[in-house]
Amino acid sequence: MGSCKCEKAGGWYLKRNDTAITASAYFVSTCCNFYLDQVNKRAMNTPQRLPASLTPLDVALAKLLRGIEGVASGERASGNTAACDAAGLDELRAWPLRDIAAVDGWALRASDLVGASSYTPLPLMKEPVWVEAGDSIPDGCDCVIDEDAVDRTGPMAQVLAEAIPGQGIRRKGGEVADTRTIIDAWRSGDLRHWPRIRVVNTPGGDITAKLIARSLRAAGVDVVCVEADARDAASIAKALDISACDLLIAVGGSGVGRTDATVLALAERGEVLAHGLALQPGRTAAVGRIGSTPIVVLPGAPDQALAVWWTLVLPALDRLAGVQLKTVSRPLAQKIASSVGIAETVLLGELDGAWTPLAVGDLPLTAIARARAWLLVPGDSEGYAAGTPVNAYLLDLR
Repeated sequence: MGSCKCEKAGGWYLKRNDTAITASAYFVSTCCNFYLDQVNKRAMNTPQRLPASLTPLDVALAKLLRGIEGVASGERASGNTAACDAAGLDELRAWPLRDIAAVDGWALRASDLVGASSYTPLPLMKEPVWVEAGDSIPDGCDCVIDEDAVDRTGPMAQVLAEAIPGQGIRRKGGEVADTRTIIDAWRSGDLRHWPRIRVVNTPGGDITAKLIARSLRAAGVDVVCVEADARDAASIAKALDISACDLLIAVGGSGVGRTDATVLALAERGEVLAHGLALQPGRTAAVGRIGSTPIVVLPGAPDQALAVWWTLVLPALDRLAGVQLKTVSRPLAQKIASSVGIAETVLLGELDGAWTPLAVGDLPLTAIARARAWLLVPGDSEGYAAGTPVNAYLLDLR
């Protein structure tokens, strides 16, 4: 990701020269894309797409923060009972209730894909099953691969990549006795000012919208929560109303599923600055602008959305209102290995005065419930050796 020096701006690290890395422009095809449906009839679809290359997190963050100014002090909101109130979060105790797709794609069995590549496509004996993020995994399948990993242009579908068991799957959640740490993970900290924020929930992102609403109201933010009438672009675009907000957060519909259209809706109403981020989890997130109002589009799943909340929404809140987050420096008890080119979030536990990695590039709720802090490994790093002191953001801010 280059060797540019970094500067700390408002508590968040940005590349000094973000033009050194070319951000992928959002591309919406003007052509119709044909695919074969489950009964092998040709159907027409104009899907939401990720760009060919992912935008580095620091580039997306710089684009989001550019032009954001601090708000006037205003008054601390006392809370309300808007549409996406935070009541009813008992589902966090065991989420998900079954194995579900973590991404949009083709559900297959990994052992059937051995040897598949773009040079040696592997024909499939039967039509693959398409699943959307959140769908149950079909019987006999143990992985979900990206849409472009299956070529269906010929008379027989062919796989272009191998996979491993569990790839693209979110396993059934373990029992969480105390969900307070999960809820606290979304806390925004103490604010110096109180901006106006609109949360637009796409049907299907209810848990995430409730967690965001709870966090913002606890911080005294004036929050208006609405839900789009449906998951189509027109319905979502109608809900993207910026008339009385300093920041708009859209939840759900950020992926490439056949019912995902939030980024298309943003493109209709304003400008998409980046879609498809080099962030794990949270790859399908997007940032944009409608007029002068910044927009952050989060995935609907709470584990995917939490990484975007930490790395994009909180910096935007910091620029608007002055977020005060607590960090603690401790040495690492174990090495953290990370993939170069992808920024990864890390959950940390605490043992004998050292940080212990609990999960890297993954935020299962069971691990969040045991975590004490979180850390971001930037995309230009391979990780940190054992014993390295790192500053981690505390989850329990009380």
